[in-house]
Amino acid sequence: MTRIKRGYIARRRRTKIRLFASSFRGADSRLTRTITQQKIRALVSAHRDRDKQKRNFRRLWITRINAVIREGGVYFIYSVLIHDLYKRELRLNRKILAQIAISNKNCLYMISNEIRKEVDCKEYTRIE
Repeated sequence: MTRIKRGYIARRRRTKIRLFASSFRGADSRLTRTITQQKIRALVSAHRDRDKQKRNFRRLWITRINAVIREGGVYFIYSVLIHDLYKRELRLNRKILAQIAISNKNCLYMISNEIRKEVDCKEYTRIE
């Protein structure tokens, strides 16, 4: 039985994989088997780290908001501010609050003072 040479389809598939791995080092960029393994590994890492990045940014925003709030003296705890925001039904997410905290602290202080007044008034009317 004569040998059948593989067509251009397999070569196209391999070159496509090689283009993905062109930035890898050593055998990871040259050998087809290793390239496919490293491609799988890279895609798994990318998927995992996208979730980790979201977590890290949320932590950063919370830290920034907390630092500015404690500095201002209106609220002493971040969680109380967020709780009062939800009570007041102000849907400001943490990203926006952190940007306000960095760019314009006075604006954040004004927001927190208004929330504090509103919440305090409602709590006193319930007691009486």
